[in-house]
Amino acid sequence: MRKKDKNKDKREKIVQDKETEEDIILNMSLRPTKIKEFIGQKGTVENLKISLEAAKKRKEPLEHILLSGPPGLGKTSLAHVIANEMGVSITATSGPAIERAGDLIGILTNLSEGDILFIDEIHRLTKVVEEFMYPAMENFQIDFVIDKGPYAKTIKFNLKRFTLVGATTRAGLLTAPLRGRFGMFYYVDFYDTGDLVKIVRRSAKILGISMDKESAEEIARRSRGTPRVVNRLLRRVRDWSEVKGDGTITKDISVRALKNHGVDELGLDFIDRKVIHVMHSSYSGGPVGIEALAATMNEEPDTIVDIVEPFLLKKGLIKRTPRGRQLTELAYTHLALKKTEPQKELF
Repeated sequence: MRKKDKNKDKREKIVQDKETEEDIILNMSLRPTKIKEFIGQKGTVENLKISLEAAKKRKEPLEHILLSGPPGLGKTSLAHVIANEMGVSITATSGPAIERAGDLIGILTNLSEGDILFIDEIHRLTKVVEEFMYPAMENFQIDFVIDKGPYAKTIKFNLKRFTLVGATTRAGLLTAPLRGRFGMFYYVDFYDTGDLVKIVRRSAKILGISMDKESAEEIARRSRGTPRVVNRLLRRVRDWSEVKGDGTITKDISVRALKNHGVDELGLDFIDRKVIHVMHSSYSGGPVGIEALAATMNEEPDTIVDIVEPFLLKKGLIKRTPRGRQLTELAYTHLALKKTEPQKELF
């Protein structure tokens, strides 16, 4: 059993949404601090600029903002940029971290006028905590009960006007009452290669890494359209160049390093290819339900739905049908798979 767990740990590739302490520290140093430094997401950034300027002119806090989209695309960075632009403090937490309403009371009562409260994975708030948020978001008040039984009393506590920035990878799991209390909604989509090249070159400059344009394009092309991934790949290629070369990143070094880490030309890693191979070998290319696929792979359904599937859908390697997920012609071509006939059921 222990051996199996070890193998599972090895499967956590650099393109997964798992961050080490080193990753977190480095990502913070690479984050933009001003909205003019934020690369990509042009529509979202333009609309945010207007909202920020309007709020500054009125000298009012921003309305509550909901950011949705796959992990690693800059939702947390945008929240910090908003706080910096407004010149206020930001308090960051996550849905799973707030287990009881009491946890939230301490956070809300410590916020100053105009401060940002950033809640990542906001769709994972418990029902009790979520209902506690409603008056806080709408009227900037919280109600809490003291004593019990016939002596119970409800006390209203007035909060300073704050801005809640919620981030979610599963916007569909938000309840209608919570969603309706946000004033602005922005979807953060995958980045194109051109924007990722700008990001990787900016990161290389901050980290003092020497690289040419071709190597930047190679890393960007294999980064799953995700800034967090492009920064991870850059650090892994940097390690390779320092050990196997003279420290300068070239296209040849980039190709060899990324191949060694199991990242192919499209940016697919081990678990992506495993999903496709299991769909091909066990389910004849599909359609197959996500629960059945996860069980066959011995993976969590959320890992496939949140991390693997969005990119495979974006690249057109799988498609969703009413009966489940199915491989496309591009998947067969890219991995050189032969089509097989679905097995007939025996009765």
